[in-house]
Amino acid sequence: MFADGSFAVALVKNQVMVVQAARSHTKREKYLDVHTYSQFGDGVFLASDVPSARIASSDILTVLPPLEDSRLLTQGMLELPKKSFSQYIELTSRHQKRYESLWTAWIAKH
Repeated sequence: MFADGSFAVALVKNQVMVVQAARSHTKREKYLDVHTYSQFGDGVFLASDVPSARIASSDILTVLPPLEDSRLLTQGMLELPKKSFSQYIELTSRHQKRYESLWTAWIAKH
């Protein structure tokens, strides 16, 4: 399901982040060991403050296509292709809108 070194967009502590599989995982595993990356610029991501995490497999929003070696700029830094970056932006926007609507509903009730 999620091979060692594969990239995905996932929720980590309620934030949309790019993650990389730290090892190969099967479909039956409930938790995935990943390396996390935060957005730094337009399509560029840096290893986050907490570079390793264990997330629920249900937190994977989409698995990204394999990256070319040239996209791995240095250790701890990567650049997503335009299509993958636009997927990341779309998922980030959708997640933010969801939380904004939950907040608006909660404010309306209280």
